[in-house]
Amino acid sequence: MAAPALLSAPPPMDEDGITPHVRSTPTPPPPPPGRALLRGRPPIRVTSEFDSERQLFSHRLSCRILDGLAKLRLRVHHGAAGGALPPEVALMARNFSVVVDTASRGAVLRGSTDLSGSLRLRAAHNTKEGLGEVAVTTNLGDSPCKIELSSLVPPDGLPRATFVFPNGEVSFKEKKLDEGDRILSVNGLVKSHILNGVCTALYNDNVMNIKYRYKDDELSFIPSLTLPSNALSFAFKRQLTPSDKFSYRYNFDTNYWSAVYKGKASKHVKWKAGYESDERLGWASLWIGDAGGKTKEAPLKSKIQLMLKVPQDNIHNSSVMFRVKKRWDF
Repeated sequence: MAAPALLSAPPPMDEDGITPHVRSTPTPPPPPPGRALLRGRPPIRVTSEFDSERQLFSHRLSCRILDGLAKLRLRVHHGAAGGALPPEVALMARNFSVVVDTASRGAVLRGSTDLSGSLRLRAAHNTKEGLGEVAVTTNLGDSPCKIELSSLVPPDGLPRATFVFPNGEVSFKEKKLDEGDRILSVNGLVKSHILNGVCTALYNDNVMNIKYRYKDDELSFIPSLTLPSNALSFAFKRQLTPSDKFSYRYNFDTNYWSAVYKGKASKHVKWKAGYESDERLGWASLWIGDAGGKTKEAPLKSKIQLMLKVPQDNIHNSSVMFRVKKRWDF
């Protein structure tokens, strides 16, 4: 049995049996301390936005810390004419977050943890107002149903109980009336598939809204009824072409209506035009960059919105507004 090779093989010889001279490769010098420090820092993301209607600049700086376990975020707002607002600092992790408002010198703390099995604890506290909330959620056996008990801290009445099931949820809470009496308030949401659509019933503070939504590849029809006021409305949406859509909404109790036309040349270039009868206002807007997408996915990591508003009663009082959002990664 051959002995294991503990040493490396000798260098090869040339045709004369002479071992050639092997040049040693010089070791590169270590990088300067400053560069090594910059190379080890986490990536920094800066997002800036300007809104011409509010004349406001907004800047957000964020970076991952603690090997990616948490995110540090700084938000700063200032007007176009100067006068910066106090910044907001936030530290966010998977199960814990703290947001510090330097103007009020207060902080909002939120946290959650798994206690045992399907039992989960969630808590929040506002240091300036001295108020908080504690909630416990658990599954009912192996079913998809859940029950949650939540209470204010310090307590103000009985805790709130919420029962969640696949087609909706029902909650019970104690409500304080203006006269000082307390009653048991019941709120709920139920969804069900009827014909080729979805019917939703929402009950909140003795007001019920029943909405039916029918949708296929080209058409959407959404009637809505509110009780006990009997306010009836409907929305109609039509996909004219793969890149063009028209929508219309009408309220029978107020006779107000609105219409919107949407078109797009590509994923990052869209335009809209519409009219709102309650404000007697016509408008048109152009989006460069996906309006509902993230800034990092837009060309040059920038999003631009231009909007024209034309009042029907005073056309000469028309206004043009724009909004610009840009992201930098360092």
